[in-house]
Amino acid sequence: MREENVEYFTEKEEEFANLLIEIGTKKATAKVLVFLASKPEATSRSIERGTDMRQPEISIATKYLIEQGWIKSHDEPSENKGRPEKMYKLAKPIHTILKSIEDEKKLEANNQLALVKKLRNYLD
Repeated sequence: MREENVEYFTEKEEEFANLLIEIGTKKATAKVLVFLASKPEATSRSIERGTDMRQPEISIATKYLIEQGWIKSHDEPSENKGRPEKMYKLAKPIHTILKSIEDEKKLEANNQLALVKKLRNYLD
């Protein structure tokens, strides 16, 4: 039997993920992002264990994060003769990613305010 270290979120990382969720980031996406922000590189299996999520959730989250250009992946040959493991890491610094999220949220807020102004025009 082989031994494996499993790393879990610290209290600060858990709070970071919860803040991302509160502003509208999907739970799985937030957790994967926070997990990768604390590591130079991680396998999908270590992300599953560290975030306490299932593989399909990890797969959906990593696909979205890759589409955003926030993370990148590559295949790492397996120690055994099995399939290669997917390795993930941030493609941009976490501060740059947070700036992108901030810009998106500002745009959403401005669009909502524009709709409220338009509603007010119906009353005049």
